[in-house]
This record gives sequence, structure tokens and C-alpha cells, in this order.
Amino acid sequence: MRVITNTQRKELFTKAFVAALLLMLTAVALSAQRRPYQAEESKIMALENAWNLAEEHKDVSALSQLLADTLVYVDDDGSFMNKAQFLASRKNPAYGPEQIVNDDMTVHMYGNTAVVTGVYRDRGVNKGKSYSERGRFTDTWVYENGLWLCVASQSTLLSR
Repeated sequence: MRVITNTQRKELFTKAFVAALLLMLTAVALSAQRRPYQAEESKIMALENAWNLAEEHKDVSALSQLLADTLVYVDDDGSFMNKAQFLASRKNPAYGPEQIVNDDMTVHMYGNTAVVTGVYRDRGVNKGKSYSERGRFTDTWVYENGLWLCVASQSTLLSR
């Protein structure tokens, strides 16, 4: 029968603790490698939601801060707009969105670029008529000078 001293017991515990800690750190590191952009993805999703709120409140100033000066926007009817044209369309008194929400958003990260895909639901009043739409969108965001800005946006209506 072998007797283990307190010193040996402490050494075994220390070795087991260090091994468990190393195993845990390795698992965390591998997890981080699989999802290195998780924080940035969350920021982009928040920016997408901020865009919706800015449109709902017709806050053109807030919208302007989310969009690159070189924005390329293709609306669900196929019309093309630059940033100034897009902002003017959202400021138009005939346009009155009541609720805009996104579902099924996915962010794909490519270094300092993010491509967001999702489904939107939009309802409100336009030119005196109620509308309710559902469509898919793709937005491309670029990180420059400490800011994420949308450089391209495209939406397509889905049939009901």
C-alpha cells in the first residue's frame, strides 16, 4: 500500500488544476477562432435596427450617419438611388412608415466588410395609401476610420 503525503497530494492537485485550466483555455481559444467577429456582428445588427428606427421617425440626420457618402441603393421596385436621393425619399412627406422590422438577419464578415442578409417587414402610409410589405434585403457595411458605414443596400419584395 502506497501512502501519499500532503505535499504529493498538493502537487497532484496543482497538476490536475493546471491541466484543466489549459484544456478550458484551449476550448475558449478554439471557440473564438470559429467566431472571431461575434462582437462586430452584434454591432452591425444594432446598426441595422437603428436604420429601421431612423426611417420610422424620419430622422434623416441619423440615417445620414449610417450611410457612406458613396452609398448605392437599389429599392424593391428596381430604382437606383445615391445617398442624397435615398435621404430625400425618406424625408418626403408622402412617405410615412409606421413599423419596420427585420427577421432572419445573418451577418457575414470579411475582414473590415460585413454583408447582412435578412427579411424585412414594413408597413405604413405612402402617398395617402396604406401599405404592408415583406421583402429580402442585402446590405454591405465597411469599417473605416472607426465607423461602420453602409455602402450598398438592395431589397426585393417577396410575394405574399
